[in-house]
Amino acid sequence: MKILVKDLQQNQIARSCFLVQHKEVRQKKSGEPFLSLTIGDKSGDIDAKMWDNVGEVVELFAVGDFVRVKGVMSVYNGRPQFTIHSLERVDEREIQLADFFAASARDPEEMFAELKGIIDGMRDPHLKALLLTFFNDASIRERYKKAPAAKQIHHAYLGGLIEHVLSLCALAKMVGPHYPAVNLDLLLTGVILHDIGKIDELTYERALGYSDVGQLLGHIAIGVRYLHDKLRETPDFPPALAALVEHLILSHHGKLEFGSPKVPVFPEALLLSYLDDLDSKMECMRAQLERDERSEGTFSGYNYAMERTFLKKDLFLTGPHSVTEPGTGKSAAESPVRGAPVATAGKREAPATRRSGGAFPSNSLFGDKLQGALGDEP
Repeated sequence: MKILVKDLQQNQIARSCFLVQHKEVRQKKSGEPFLSLTIGDKSGDIDAKMWDNVGEVVELFAVGDFVRVKGVMSVYNGRPQFTIHSLERVDEREIQLADFFAASARDPEEMFAELKGIIDGMRDPHLKALLLTFFNDASIRERYKKAPAAKQIHHAYLGGLIEHVLSLCALAKMVGPHYPAVNLDLLLTGVILHDIGKIDELTYERALGYSDVGQLLGHIAIGVRYLHDKLRETPDFPPALAALVEHLILSHHGKLEFGSPKVPVFPEALLLSYLDDLDSKMECMRAQLERDERSEGTFSGYNYAMERTFLKKDLFLTGPHSVTEPGTGKSAAESPVRGAPVATAGKREAPATRRSGGAFPSNSLFGDKLQGALGDEP
């Protein structure tokens, strides 16, 4: 029976098949090689290490292959890590592909029906006709339903693109009417088409990655190509309106340093860039916290895309921690407002040192020495 990544139990031997997402041969301090892998399935991925017998297996598999492993999951530096004892390559005919590829929890046909309803509800005949021209193309339509929104940062799973677009449509409908200058149909058109190039930029038949044309051009340039092709199929489309739609695609990353060839210069373009940034960052945070559910501590691992760690809010609110109540010098656990006092019998209460109006309680040997160095020997 297939054991999913999310079901791996700490310190228990597990045997299962996984997709190899990353492979690197490194060296131990002794000079011997070891394998550093990322393996995963539809439930997520996990860092994996194979320390011994590397020479016997290193040439047997590559990134994108399926492997059957035996090993044990532990926690290293606060994060789950799977130590592999044995490994063999598995032919894809022996596995169920649906077990290995993360996908939206929503049905793609249901999501496309929702998107079609949004398009049918538009009042502008030109914008509606343009969008219908896109999605009457079966090749575009099927890939749009299946494509991820990104390789790693946000909505990085099958169906992620259309799920991201529908989330943006909901935000656009809430925020757009708040600003009288915003043409909602134009904003929704930008939302629906801004990432259309990702259907070609990304590969998603096996592990998520970038296509050759995606590496060469990027999804913004590819999206503009698609727009020009479909505008030729709608010859009565107003040229000025076409330029606005093109600008929405070109400027949706918001800033030149974020990869936008142009910065937003009209209301719908500016709003699209902010909504897109908001939705991608919220999903990035959600996914990081979900991946780190089993990690130790109240903070996630470092997220390089957003250059920070994230607080596990529920754990922070319910678990033991050392928050100081403002103006009291007491921890939250000691405060009658937060709950029953914590027993402190036999425990020395460290003095508080005042500097620049703030309290610096010492609760460690290092803290005591630091205060001593600052002239406040406890």
